[in-house]
Amino acid sequence: MVTSGTSSFKTLSRTLFHSFSTKSSHHNNHQQTHKFLDRNSFLGSWKSPSDPKEAEKKLAQLRRDYAKQVKNVRKEYIQEMELLRLDKLRKEEARKEAIRVANEERKRLKAEAAKVRAQERMVAEAEFRQTLLKERAEKLENWRMKRKIHEDKKKEANELLRRQSSIWIEEKDLEAKIVDIMVNVTAL
Repeated sequence: MVTSGTSSFKTLSRTLFHSFSTKSSHHNNHQQTHKFLDRNSFLGSWKSPSDPKEAEKKLAQLRRDYAKQVKNVRKEYIQEMELLRLDKLRKEEARKEAIRVANEERKRLKAEAAKVRAQERMVAEAEFRQTLLKERAEKLENWRMKRKIHEDKKKEANELLRRQSSIWIEEKDLEAKIVDIMVNVTAL
């Protein structure tokens, strides 16, 4: 008897837990918004006739009418389910189309951004090439100027050496010049 008391307590606690649970909010919402069908005309319509054959006929008629009504309700249910399925399918196709359009837009924007970056890169490369060419031209010009200056100095030094070597030294100054050169050694 103790086990049946604990099992009924568990059942009661489970029922209370499920009734307070928030996980089945859709189920609770459906229960609150559900529209029940009108009361069936068959319920409480049976009045027992005195003749059993008439009762059998009446019961057969009731069963046929009930079967027709059930058939109609099933048809309506099948139609509603088909409409719901088509609606769900249409929504799914619309969602897929929206995703496809968003993907195409994203790809288009990505391609445009890539084109812009490529153009910017081409402009930067062209500017870099121009800068390199300009620097090369400046370096070449600088090198030519230095070379010309060097050649001019060399020519000047050679000219000075030629002039100095062509100067005749008097014999009286020759001895003093030799001593001066020995004392003050200058590199040529």
